[in-house]
Amino acid sequence: MALSAPALAQKSGAISGNMLRNSFLSESVSLQRVSGSVSLVRFARKELTVVANGRKAAVVTKDENEVDQRFRLNNLSPQPGSRHRQKRKGRGIAAGQGASCGFGMRGQKSRSGSGVRPGFEGGQMPLYRRLPKLRGIAGGMGAGLPKYVAVNLTDIAASFQEGEEVSLEALKERRVLNPSGRDSKLPLKVLGDGELDFRVKIKAGAISAAAKEKLEKLGCECEILPKKKKWVSAQYSKNQARADAYFAKKRGDSA
Repeated sequence: MALSAPALAQKSGAISGNMLRNSFLSESVSLQRVSGSVSLVRFARKELTVVANGRKAAVVTKDENEVDQRFRLNNLSPQPGSRHRQKRKGRGIAAGQGASCGFGMRGQKSRSGSGVRPGFEGGQMPLYRRLPKLRGIAGGMGAGLPKYVAVNLTDIAASFQEGEEVSLEALKERRVLNPSGRDSKLPLKVLGDGELDFRVKIKAGAISAAAKEKLEKLGCECEILPKKKKWVSAQYSKNQARADAYFAKKRGDSA
């Protein structure tokens, strides 16, 4: 119900400052100063709604069933507006997108059956071939990647005692090594940096020449673990066996 200013004063009672009292409201309600003119005031027993300049503030309603609902696989979904529907490409005038349907009038991509690979620049030297290349690990080559997780004799002397077994699992337990990612699948290699003055039992995938010489002087027991076999298909193994037998026979005939 829209009321004028004099009628609103008679209806509500005395107005003092920004305070508004009403006969059927249990307590006084304060109206904050709003920029612009207040065009409409609605009264109710539970709430008081003020509309400023003819615009009502948006009220966000929440469903009580969705407030404390846990995330499950059946209720996961992207945020509204974060994903857009893919643009549909029409074919011909009847598609409702014009005669070209968004493909343009001319050019390679406007022809039927067109399509170019990623990085193609129309035949000129593409960017990925113009840029200089780096060797080794900086250029993404496998030749520069490490093949072992290394530990020196200095680390062994500081973390182990006489008669103990030095292996990759023992080094992980004592926080000497903490390989992660690709390094977690690599074998252990013992290097000869530092000195060792007691005997230990070494279990590693490889031992450097300097470390092996120092360990043999102390009389340490060294065990070289076998490398992990590379998976090959059954057909490859069959062909490899046939090739080995053929070359063995050939070498025997030549001898």
